[in-house]
Amino acid sequence: IGKDSFGDAPMVQSQEYTDKKWFKIDHLSPMLANDTVLVRGSLQTSRSVGKGVFVVLRSTMYTVQGVCFQDNKDIPPEMIKYIAGLPVESIVDMEGVVTVPSQPVEACTQKMVEIHIKNFFCVAKAKKAMPFQIEDAMRPDDCKESDVGAYEANDDAMAPRQDGLPSVGLENRLNYRWVDLRTPANQGIFRIESMVGCLFRECLMEKGFIELHSPKLIKGASEGGAEVFTLDYFGEQACLSMSPQLHKQMACACSGFERVFVTGPVFRAENSNTTRHLAEFWMIEPEMAFYDLEDNANLAEEFIQYVIKYAVENNKEDLEFLAQRLTEEEKALPQDKRSEMGLLEKLEFVLNNSFERLTYTAAIEILKESNHNKKKKFQYEITDWGMDLQSEHERYLVEKHFKKPVILTNYPAAIKSFYMRYDDNCAPDRQTVAAMDILAPGIGEIVGGSQREERLDKLEQKMKDMHIPAEELSWYLDTRRFGACPHAGFGLGFERLVQFVTGMGNIRDVIPFPRYPKSAEF
Repeated sequence: IGKDSFGDAPMVQSQEYTDKKWFKIDHLSPMLANDTVLVRGSLQTSRSVGKGVFVVLRSTMYTVQGVCFQDNKDIPPEMIKYIAGLPVESIVDMEGVVTVPSQPVEACTQKMVEIHIKNFFCVAKAKKAMPFQIEDAMRPDDCKESDVGAYEANDDAMAPRQDGLPSVGLENRLNYRWVDLRTPANQGIFRIESMVGCLFRECLMEKGFIELHSPKLIKGASEGGAEVFTLDYFGEQACLSMSPQLHKQMACACSGFERVFVTGPVFRAENSNTTRHLAEFWMIEPEMAFYDLEDNANLAEEFIQYVIKYAVENNKEDLEFLAQRLTEEEKALPQDKRSEMGLLEKLEFVLNNSFERLTYTAAIEILKESNHNKKKKFQYEITDWGMDLQSEHERYLVEKHFKKPVILTNYPAAIKSFYMRYDDNCAPDRQTVAAMDILAPGIGEIVGGSQREERLDKLEQKMKDMHIPAEELSWYLDTRRFGACPHAGFGLGFERLVQFVTGMGNIRDVIPFPRYPKSAEF
């Protein structure tokens, strides 16, 4: 004991055997009172008090307080000095006796226990001052970020907190993302994201789907757009895929699989700096033979409800942790009578209320009427039928008018992709397609889908009408020449769904290492 009970731990040698057993911090409870335990974690805080020191150790998102006071027998003053002088975020081993404090330790997740330290060793010392303190990164901003228009992530433009406490801006967080990810809120976010990734496979495979992998290097823009990243492919120009859309259609309708799904990264070369857009993100893309528009919408709604139900029942602790990052405005569901709901209650509300079904034509009338009555008009004015809806219009429908998710259907053909099937009964002057989007509170569009056009003549005519050169997608047209069954499908933005479930206000918060036009690092 004494000087042998603290210091820098020696390097572990492979020829040495250790019988040490580390105890998980999240398993500490009053049932272990008077037991001696060894825990390992990051030194989150260290605070000297007289002849003693209080420390907080963190492992993943769980924390426990350690207490060490000088005495005449086991704890020398050098030990107190050593512990108090260690840089925060150093990795340490702490061994001691579990005790039950007279008052809960509110600063820690393990509130009903603390450890009276007997031995304390540093395994890996932090070598540099922290870019920001973890406690500051755990604190939410005073107000919600703007979600309309450009988002510059300029920390210098942030207003000081009203309570005078330090805050950490998103620009600083992303510049030191590996540090920011240590916060309990981020630990909760990415545990939920991992859960969503497992659930969509589980949900679809139970329905007879199989998973396929589509190419990410393709010859031309997969949906006819120009906003693609190009690169050299053995002397020819190729691009990064914007979507697995055409390949999954081919597998579903033309290759006999009938029910398939694809997941993976997609890429957009548009210079969009907003809270909703990324240059690289992931999509969940099911495709189903013999589905029509209504079948398609029902499956998408069912899947979202499936994810939320699981999160509410099994991820309550993660939701509670990530709520540390939410402002009061972000925690509240945008509905007058339920404005005080926390994140968990908001999800339960969405879970227990079916999504609103609405045609594009009806939505335009609602928006035009609203724009006429509002003192402050929309930034993008609602002019007439046929215009593409903007984020502010989508958000108005779900947050102000219906106050719940909306499934918007039957869009004008001119503003949708060439492969979407015309509605069978559309008016001659208002050609619409069997398309649908799902709009979610706080996010806007999280799902886009449609019934596809399997008839070759209709597909060729539509490409001609939209001035899409047939030779660029000749391989896709060939898939229709040998028989193709009717089919439908949708694409769900993986990060947007996670953003919806977690309540976060910025999509960059729900991807570990986001790629956007002004990313600091590649």
